[in-house]
Amino acid sequence: MTFLTVLLLPFLFIGLINKMKAVYVGKQGAPILQPYYDFFKLIKKGEVLSDTSSFVFKIAPSINLACTIVAAIILTLLNFNGDFILFSYVLALGKFFSVIAAMDTGSSFEGMGASREVSYTSLVEPAFFIIIGSVAALSGIHSFRNLYALIQIHNEIVILISLLAIFALFMMILIEGSRVPIDDPKTHLELTMIHEVMVLDNSGVDLAFIHYASAMKMLLFSTLIANIICPQFWWAYWLVLLVIAFLIATIESIGARIRLTHIIEYTFVMISVALIVMSLVLLVMHGGHIA
Repeated sequence: MTFLTVLLLPFLFIGLINKMKAVYVGKQGAPILQPYYDFFKLIKKGEVLSDTSSFVFKIAPSINLACTIVAAIILTLLNFNGDFILFSYVLALGKFFSVIAAMDTGSSFEGMGASREVSYTSLVEPAFFIIIGSVAALSGIHSFRNLYALIQIHNEIVILISLLAIFALFMMILIEGSRVPIDDPKTHLELTMIHEVMVLDNSGVDLAFIHYASAMKMLLFSTLIANIICPQFWWAYWLVLLVIAFLIATIESIGARIRLTHIIEYTFVMISVALIVMSLVLLVMHGGHIA
């Protein structure tokens, strides 16, 4: 996958999800390219800034998008030991600025959303490190290339490790992308808003950057899944993205958001799967057999 693809594809990915959701409920729905139209429309609009906000609120969307683009560069262009560590912390830096920007507005409502966002996504990073670190220990390659090497190991336990890693990464897509069952990007119900409440004060270019960074982040985690399943074939990458979009659309069409009090349980499931991956890796390294 090329860096140019990462830059151009995020809104197409979101458009596919929205189109599939419309088909599920028997509607024609918006065009697949509608997210691109919305993005350029926001670019042309002016911005409204609160008198209580500081320069932090103004620069946060740009920094968040810049961090996401740097993460895309690390994933697609660079290759060095520990690249997955830098990848994770660059994304965390972007989220940090998003959170403090929401708090900078002086709104207790957005502060509540920021608190929820941090609480529910705080376990994504350790789960990511456990999975990628375990796979790195198994393959002996301490970079994202270990995902490519995993598929070349022919062992029943390794296949199970791959499936569990894919499942945990898919859960991360739903959490980081603020999708059902964690959040609903279309909701405006005050009691249940998480990510959307953080961007209520944003408008114009800043809001366009936020939507773009969110879509790109979902695409990056989807790319990690594709790299586990089929790193050699470019056409298979597109097929994996299509399947992921279909699964997300299916979940959002036939499922519902879980209660806020149960979201933390969802994240603990992700951590539990990551720990199982680590346990299986230790089993293979110290007690199993790799053919």
